[in-house]
Amino acid sequence: MRIESLHLLQRACWDELTRATHEREHGWRIMTLATVESGRAEARSVILRETDPAGHRLVFFTDDRSPKLQQIQAHPQGTLLAWCPRLSWQIRLRVLLTRETDPHLALSRWARLRLSPAAQDYLSPLAPGEPLSEIAREERGSREHFAMVNAQVESLDWLELHPDGHRRALFDAAGSRWVQP
Repeated sequence: MRIESLHLLQRACWDELTRATHEREHGWRIMTLATVESGRAEARSVILRETDPAGHRLVFFTDDRSPKLQQIQAHPQGTLLAWCPRLSWQIRLRVLLTRETDPHLALSRWARLRLSPAAQDYLSPLAPGEPLSEIAREERGSREHFAMVNAQVESLDWLELHPDGHRRALFDAAGSRWVQP
């Protein structure tokens, strides 16, 4: 059944975003994050880790040596894009990105993550994008390179592709409205 109310649709989007943090196969779990560097678009996949529907905030993790952190510091505006085949829904989120600076928040997330295979992503002695060498493959980092990034959602652009007709809605500071797909 298709959602007809903008209010219910916005809530459904946030429910699905929250579900994506817990369901590994959810289409919105892996999102494309676009940032800017030297006037050019840079895009990469990030994994959605947390949502705060009331605060319109999302969280993902990264290596603190990743170029994306420098890009975020220089130009904090970004876009997150995700497609869910099960729903036939796309969301495009315009966000304001910041690195989490509260050491207690990062430490509590690291405490949960460090027991999982994903922890290895933050223990490498090499920064993301550095060339691999035989020696480096066998070394382990002596400290974590774990960082959290907050994405404050400024607008949510929802698109549904449906055999009975495509629909699109926009949720931002100006309010909620149906727009041409």
